[in-house]
Amino acid sequence: MPNSKQRSASVVLERTKLAPKEPERYKVLLLNDDYTTMEFVIEILETVFQKTRTEALRIMMQVHNQGHGVCGAYSHEIAETKVSMVHELARQHSFPLRASFERG
Repeated sequence: MPNSKQRSASVVLERTKLAPKEPERYKVLLLNDDYTTMEFVIEILETVFQKTRTEALRIMMQVHNQGHGVCGAYSHEIAETKVSMVHELARQHSFPLRASFERG
C-alpha cells in the first residue's frame, strides 16, 4: 500500500476543452446555358434548394444575367449531394443545366 507521501506526489493532468469548430461552408452555384428553360431553373431552386418563388426568381435572373448564381452555402457533403441532385434532375428532363460548388 502506498504511503501518504507517494499519494500526495501524484500528478494532476488538466484537460483543455476545445470549442467545436464550425464545418467549412461551400457555395453551390448554378451555371447558365443556352438551353435550360428559366422555369426549370426556378423549379430546381424551389425543390432542391427550398427557395421561395421570389428568391428563386432572383437567383434565376442572376444566373441568366451574370452566368452563375449562388443557391446557398452548405457543408461539403450537402453541397456535393445538391450538385448531384441538380445534375440528375437536369438529365432526367434532358437539360444541360450544370451546378458546381466552391469554398465560400
